[in-house]
Amino acid sequence: QLQLVEFGGGLVQPGGSLRLSCTASGVTLDRYAIGWFRQAPGKEREGVAFISPSGGTKTYVDFAKGRFTISRDNGKNTAALQMDSLKPEDTAIYYCAGVQAGQSPPPIETYEYEYWGQGTQVTVSS
Repeated sequence: QLQLVEFGGGLVQPGGSLRLSCTASGVTLDRYAIGWFRQAPGKEREGVAFISPSGGTKTYVDFAKGRFTISRDNGKNTAALQMDSLKPEDTAIYYCAGVQAGQSPPPIETYEYEYWGQGTQVTVSS
C-alpha cells in the first residue's frame, strides 16, 4: 500500500519560495499519478498541480500556473512542488496524494485520489 509523507512546509514572506517534498514508501511510485492539493481554514480542499506516473504530463490549476512547478523522481520514490512568488492567499495545509493510473493525463479531482499524506503547513505572511 502506498504511503506518502510531505516535508518542507513553513513560514515564508510574500514573494518568497518554498519547496515541498513528498516521499513515498510501500510501493514503487512509477505506476502512480501524484497530485498536490491544499486546504485553507474554512475552505474545501482544492487541487494545485498533478503529474502523470512517468512525469511526462503536468497539469496546473489557474492560480498555480507560472508560479508553481510539480516534479517527480521515480528512482528516489519522491515528488516535489516548487512554489515561487508566494502570496498570503497561498496559506494552507498542502497534501500530496497518489492514485494508480495510466500515463496521461493525470487525474485532477480530489475524489480520484486514493492515498494521502498527512499534510504540511505553509504560511505566507510578513
